[in-house]
Amino acid sequence: MKKTLRAGALLLALILVLSLALTGCGGKSSKIQIAVPNDTTNEARALLLLEANGIIKLKDGAGITATKNDIAENPHNVEIVEAEAAQLPNVLKDVDFAVINSNYAINAGLNPVDDSLLIEGGSSAYANILAVKEGRENDPLILALLAALESKDVADFIAQKYGGSVVSTVAQPGTGYDESLDYKALQGSTVTVAASPTPHAEILAIARDLLAVRQITLVIQEFNDYVVPNTVVEDGTVDANYFQHVPYLDDFNAQQGTHIVSVGGIHVEPMGLYGGKQSDLSVLGK
Repeated sequence: MKKTLRAGALLLALILVLSLALTGCGGKSSKIQIAVPNDTTNEARALLLLEANGIIKLKDGAGITATKNDIAENPHNVEIVEAEAAQLPNVLKDVDFAVINSNYAINAGLNPVDDSLLIEGGSSAYANILAVKEGRENDPLILALLAALESKDVADFIAQKYGGSVVSTVAQPGTGYDESLDYKALQGSTVTVAASPTPHAEILAIARDLLAVRQITLVIQEFNDYVVPNTVVEDGTVDANYFQHVPYLDDFNAQQGTHIVSVGGIHVEPMGLYGGKQSDLSVLGK
């Protein structure tokens, strides 16, 4: 009888251990990991995309500075994984999904229109801008560059090259020529711009050709991060940069004490949700 009781107790203990183990495994596997950019404004932008599609709900009032701590409702047991924006294409294979900025998606061979599972609507609030250090907004060389970027040549290039993955925000594209400027006085000048490789450097190449006709040289310096392009403008190493939107710039200035301003918005890159371990949205009830 005692042996039977001991055997029964051991069996119950074994069942309990197995039950706990299975519960633990089930809890772990039920977590849906979504990687997002770790900089304040782009994380908020990613979370707003998830909220707009019913995946999470943010606290009332959470806006363009929201973080994962502002998630009020999480019906799908989503785990937000913060990572450097430039690294998200590399992180994608290790998580279920990732919300990736289009410039990094395109550079990694992803097509935001065809490959994303969700994509935000184009918003001029996130238009990528030409930016300079405060005080240089009316510099004739900068205005000549702006006119080239706001040209029909650039708008047409964006439409043809990116097919909706990048969208021009210039309301009335011009000829690339600013009639208020003395282009003869600018002949022989050089303007340097820090930019992300894709699509910014590619777009700048069109502007470079337009400026070359006026005998102005545009030098494009490519960077793969979101910090150095601003610091080199602040310290005067380069004349301007082209890679960010105003919400990011405002946050950067506030955090870093820099004095960089927007000269004009050129294009917007819709942010998208891409599948990593998951190939569709079925685990999110979609």
